Amino acid sequence: MPVLLLFVLLPLLEIAGFVIVGGWIGLWPTLALVVLAAILGVAVIRRQGAGLAFDLRGEMGQVRDPLSPMAHRAMKVLAGGLLILPGFVSDLAAGLLLLPPVRQAIINALAARMGPAVRSAAPRDGVTVIDAEYYEVDPGSVPRRQGPSGWTQP
Repeated sequence: MPVLLLFVLLPLLEIAGFVIVGGWIGLWPTLALVVLAAILGVAVIRRQGAGLAFDLRGEMGQVRDPLSPMAHRAMKVLAGGLLILPGFVSDLAAGLLLLPPVRQAIINALAARMGPAVRSAAPRDGVTVIDAEYYEVDPGSVPRRQGPSGWTQP
């Protein structure tokens, strides 16, 4: 239900934004702002896509968790998409997503909501903690097959 409400309210808010801004500055400047925002959105998306491979390679080369830089890039791409959409409410949301503290707050909130499964096994005090399940197999309890294995028979 909240998603449906979003799809109904967002266009109404965007139309209201066009009416208000158009009343303040006129039709042509309003349209120019919409076109400029779309051009900026395309530029943001192109820049983020071009640098993604370099960031991933750098993070992996330094043996660091690449999820945070990827999350920041994904939010920048989302901001670019919001800038492409015509409307001032989506442009305001995009502008907020382009601010690093806002992106970090969203990442922290999502990580807290998703729980410990998302948190990386980052070194703490020089020790890397890896969460896993295991069981021990006694070598004497496993029956050994005598003769050639099934893989080596013709």
